[in-house]
Amino acid sequence: MADAKQATGKRILLVDDDNEIVDSMRIALESKGYQIVVARDGNQGLALAEREDPDLMILDMMMPKRSGFLVLEKLRRTRPVPIRVIMITANEGSRHKAYAEMLGVDDYIRKPFAMDRLIESVQRLLPA
Repeated sequence: MADAKQATGKRILLVDDDNEIVDSMRIALESKGYQIVVARDGNQGLALAEREDPDLMILDMMMPKRSGFLVLEKLRRTRPVPIRVIMITANEGSRHKAYAEMLGVDDYIRKPFAMDRLIESVQRLLPA
């Protein structure tokens, strides 16, 4: 389904259970021309990652049903080509960051964050 993507509109999967954060990220990223798909929990995030094959996933660490870590572990085991992942979290622990990095996240952003910080990371990981 590669032709379903707009020429410029790379597809980003947002996986977060916080409506306000999802809405803010969606508005900011759509204004930059990205196509956004939203999942509200880890299980839905995994299903959409398989079905939509996004260019990038923005993944919250703490979610209902399946944490961001469990989503990431499963994606890393099942995908031959790793998906680019930005993990976002309100968690301050350095152990979590170390584990996320071991699982191969491309960026790790602590909440609350400036939308500019997120957009800069997305643009670095998905060059036009």
